[in-house]
Amino acid sequence: MESNRLILGDNLEILKAVEDETIDLIYLDPPFFSNRDYEVIWGDEGEVRSFQDRWSGGIEHYIAWLYERVEQMHRILKPTGSIFLHCDWHADAYIRVLILEKIFENNFRSDIVWKRTTAHNTTSRKFGILTDTIFFYSKTENYCFYPPQAIEHHDEYASKTYRHTDENGRIYRTHLVERNAALGIRPNLIYEYKGYTPKWGWMMEREKLEKLDADGKLLWNSNGTPQRKIYLDEV
Repeated sequence: MESNRLILGDNLEILKAVEDETIDLIYLDPPFFSNRDYEVIWGDEGEVRSFQDRWSGGIEHYIAWLYERVEQMHRILKPTGSIFLHCDWHADAYIRVLILEKIFENNFRSDIVWKRTTAHNTTSRKFGILTDTIFFYSKTENYCFYPPQAIEHHDEYASKTYRHTDENGRIYRTHLVERNAALGIRPNLIYEYKGYTPKWGWMMEREKLEKLDADGKLLWNSNGTPQRKIYLDEV
């Protein structure tokens, strides 16, 4: 398929024309089954265009419409391909159970919860709905993963948070390795290590604590209590 190509047309007919197993990644943002009318500002002239997200046949009509398209998307994905389907509370359960689980055969990877707003009606007798969901599925077990892009910490944040430097010049901050009253007791994590047994338990199992210590990331304070080193260059 030609790169950097934008196609305008009926999405189902376009999908049917795409060859099998040629696509690496699909992101789709279909109608949400909101049963509302929408108006959007279009183009430089401020033209108002309207569209409907209404389904005369109800949820069965909507699911049948979307199923046919996702089925084609599954066909054109490479064996290493992935799909990200954006939806909200109106039909997310139906989409996952009746479409994605059936077509992608339990190759669920994760669901991304997107906080889209903080605004809500405080007079309503329910909690505000502030998020959308993006379902992440792969075509097979052998899929490519696209990790989040990491950026460097802002200098002001780093200087305020990572205030310590070790003997090798590496900058770090400290963090708890033992629980406290606010976190509550964990009896299964109460054990002795190098003569110290925390009242509320450790934050981790012994093997992980030993690994931190072996890597030089366990710091013992002058009062005999431990803390964890978190290095800036590893975050």
